[in-house]
Order: sequence, then C-alpha cells, then structure tokens
Amino acid sequence: MANSPRSLAWIEKQSEDLRESGLWRRRSVRSGPQTAELALDGRRLVNFSSNDYLGLAADPRLAEAARTALANGWGSGASPLISGYSHEHRDLEIQLAEFEGTEAALLAPSGFAANSGSIAALAGPGDVVFTDRKNHASLLDGCRLSRADVRSYSHADCQRLRRLLGRSTGYRRRLIVTDSLFSMDGDLAPLVELADLAERHEAMLLIDEAHATGVFGDHGRGVAEQLGVDDRIPIRIGTLSKALGSVGGFIAGSRVLIEWLVNRARPYLFSTAPPAAMAAAGRAALEIVRDEPWRRQGLLQRAGQLRRQLNEHGWNVVNSASQIIPLVVGEPGRAVAISQSLLERGYYVPAIRPPTVPDGESCLRISLTCGHSEEMVAGLIGALDDLGGRGAVRVCP
Repeated sequence: MANSPRSLAWIEKQSEDLRESGLWRRRSVRSGPQTAELALDGRRLVNFSSNDYLGLAADPRLAEAARTALANGWGSGASPLISGYSHEHRDLEIQLAEFEGTEAALLAPSGFAANSGSIAALAGPGDVVFTDRKNHASLLDGCRLSRADVRSYSHADCQRLRRLLGRSTGYRRRLIVTDSLFSMDGDLAPLVELADLAERHEAMLLIDEAHATGVFGDHGRGVAEQLGVDDRIPIRIGTLSKALGSVGGFIAGSRVLIEWLVNRARPYLFSTAPPAAMAAAGRAALEIVRDEPWRRQGLLQRAGQLRRQLNEHGWNVVNSASQIIPLVVGEPGRAVAISQSLLERGYYVPAIRPPTVPDGESCLRISLTCGHSEEMVAGLIGALDDLGGRGAVRVCP
C-alpha cells in the first residue's frame, strides 16, 4: 500500500491529538438486526444507543413492504427531477402530508439533507437566520450554507431571541430554526413561545421533529402536535430513519412551500432519489404508527419511569423530558471510561463527546426504545450504581 502523500502528513499528528484528548472515534461492527439487544463486535449487549424508538427497524412488515417493491428493481437511477421519482415516492409523500395534516410533503435523501437544503432554499444573502446554539449539526450547517447572516441564541432562551428579532428590522427575510426535541439533551423546545415570536415579528419558523416524529402527539406527529401548535408552524421537518425504522427525511408544509423546495433545495435537485423500496418501507411504518399507538405511549411512560428512577438513585438527568436521557459527566475521557465499564457489564450506552456536544458536556446518552423491558432498565440502573455507588456519576448543573 502506498504511503500517504506529504500533503496529508498533518492528519497523523492531529489524529494523535484527538486520541490523547479522548475524542478519537472508531466504528464497531453490528451483526444481525437493530433491536433492544444487539451483537456488537461479536458481543451480545443490551442496546441503549439506538434511535429506533418504536422498534420498527427490524419489523418484518417493513422488510416485506420493501421486498415487494424490489420487484421493480433497487436503484432509482436519477434525481427526482429527471427520472428517479416513482409511484412509491409519490404515494409516500401523499401519505406523509396526510399524516402531518399539511397540504404537501417532500422526501429528501436524509434528514440532514432535508434540514440543510430547506434552510439554504429559504434564506440567503440579505436575510437573517436565528438558531438555537444546541441545534443539530444539519440545522447549523444549513444556516452557514444559506449565506444569510446567522444569529445564535442561548439554548431555549426566548428572551434573547426576542431581543435579536427586535434588532433585525433591516433584513429582507427572517427565519427561526430549531429542533423540537434536542437529540443530546432530550429536552423540548419552547414551541409555543417560538410560534408567538415568529408571528409577532413576521418571521418564518422551521422546526426539526427528527427525534419526535412517531413518538410525541396523539397521532405521532411530534412535539408541535403535543403542544398544540402544529398548525402555527409552516415548515416542519422529520425523518423516516429513527422512530419509523426506515431511511430518508421529509419536509411538510403548504403546497407553495413544497413546490419551491422542489425547485430550489440543492440536496433534492442534485441527489439521486432514494430507492423506491425505502419509500415502501416508510409507508408501512406510517401505517404502524397510526394503528399501534401503544408503542409511543408505552415508550414515553417507561422513559418517565426511568428518569424518576435515575433521580431516586442519585443521578441528575438535567431537563430531559423524552426517551433521550443524558448523564453529563464533563470530560471526554471520563465519559469513555464509564461507557466502557458499562460495556463490560453488558450494556451499550455510548459516550457522546465534542464536537457532538459542547466542551465540558461529554455525557452518556441513554436512548430508550419500546423494546426495552423492565428487567433491562433495572439492570442498567444497577450497573450504573456498581460503578462507584449511588450518585457516582453527576451531571454538570
């Protein structure tokens, strides 16, 4: 094998710096399906790492729907605007719009593409975008790609956002972007207040429901439905790759919005359409979300129980109000060490480190699914206590 060219010599030094600071990452190989138990690098573990919140990633109904669609082949072969847009894609978009209660919906290759492409299509030079500092990387990258001025506000700080909006009267357009359920902290955005501010200041409001789609709300639409403001948020983004067990992202909104994105969202224009089998699996997942509300209801009930139990055992779960429960331990090396200790006890709880979270907020991210039993949860709590006694892992205030 040829040596790396001298122009890449810097990578070795900076890679070593990452290793020394506890920020180096390596991939593990999963064998078999993604479930509440998994085989990772040949070892059976209880899995608290997955975003498969409703347990659909390995559901045979999704696999059967995809298998049936494969009768027409696998690859789409072109972008949606050329010849890659199939009946399956169209039918899923119609079903997504019905699910979201909007006029239309648009599929995207991924949730990342849906976020970054939408923001860059809605704002540009002469505009301003307001973003929560703890927004997902796809939202932050979309802000940068838009070439609009970007104003960030402290996490969930509506007072700061109100002041920023009041000082931004000279812009052509204004756009507020936020996660609805923050993927590392597990807390919910103040969507009622954000909708009020957007209306008062005539700003567009875009929310990413990636971790809430299928989980929150009477119909599983997300936090906006849970809080009763879904009809006040004109741009709603979700994903099929988490609770819905498939792949791809989507945008839901008015027909005018969706047609604009068809023409201006670069990841949509310039990406090959996802396979039609993906769309077929997504449709099957939406039917399950509609017909089996017990999945999300049971998940949220168990998540509430786990948060209470962790508090009773001396752990501080910060402001988590969802199936995502962080235990912040501060330094990357400590997070990795605790995660490794849990792994040795048969529990996979990944260490989350910068740049995924800010400096000083490295954590263990407990991700609960409806497939976790009471015994699994009790075992995790016991394993945490074994690491040094009650409350040994404290969350930074």
